[in-house]
Amino acid sequence: MARRTDTRMRFALSLALSALVLLGPGSASGQGPPPTIAIIIDDLGLNQEAGARLLAMDQPLTLAFLPHRPYTREQARAAADDGKEVILHAPMANKARIGLGPGGLAADMSQREVQSTLHSALASVPGATGVNNHMGSLLTEVKEPMGWVMDELAGRDLLFIDSRTTAATVAETTALSKDVPVMSRDVFLDNERDQASIHRQFRQLLRKARKDGTAIGIAHPYEETLDYLEAVLPELDRHGYAIATVSTVWSMRHNNRPLFPDLPDPRLVQKQE
Repeated sequence: MARRTDTRMRFALSLALSALVLLGPGSASGQGPPPTIAIIIDDLGLNQEAGARLLAMDQPLTLAFLPHRPYTREQARAAADDGKEVILHAPMANKARIGLGPGGLAADMSQREVQSTLHSALASVPGATGVNNHMGSLLTEVKEPMGWVMDELAGRDLLFIDSRTTAATVAETTALSKDVPVMSRDVFLDNERDQASIHRQFRQLLRKARKDGTAIGIAHPYEETLDYLEAVLPELDRHGYAIATVSTVWSMRHNNRPLFPDLPDPRLVQKQE
């Protein structure tokens, strides 16, 4: 097992370094901030080992926890204490009729049910600074329940990240109408669970960051993904790229304005030390 893990890590490192070398340096010194990526890891709270591996990474990842899961409260609190950003990964109704589990937001809920369910879900994720959607290909297309979600977030000074599980999503426009800070996912890193595919998607994320200054990727706590990230993330800085939390990326996209000026700085780190 140790030899197989070693081989897998060498392969991940080889792919990761080629992603950086082939794209070239992110930016020259003294020419403004480097291309900056944020990586959200979804579906946390279910697997203790995967959560521990992510907590052990030095980089300012954004960790998205499912509500009311066995390790959610413990690991969310540890992540926030470690300087990572914590958000709620809110299960939302989908067109495939996949079960939502605890804390799920269904399409037939009333406003009171949506907001009380979201209130309880947020309470189960200590230190959450925002929310992104788990599934949601149905709910994020419907303006009224998404408006109820955004009303709840606006009252709590929380941001929303649209995972964009449907091209017809109204989540971002609804958030903007409610004055909720919002951004959307740019790249899914691991829809296919093999490192060659993760490698291609990671290169796409870096290209997007080089073109636009910042980019947001979403990944999952798969073993293949964790192997890859453990190999590549420590190399970003010396190749001229940075990694930041999603709140920091929002600020970078808005002339370095604080996400919520009246709140204390939520322990965000822009660039890998």
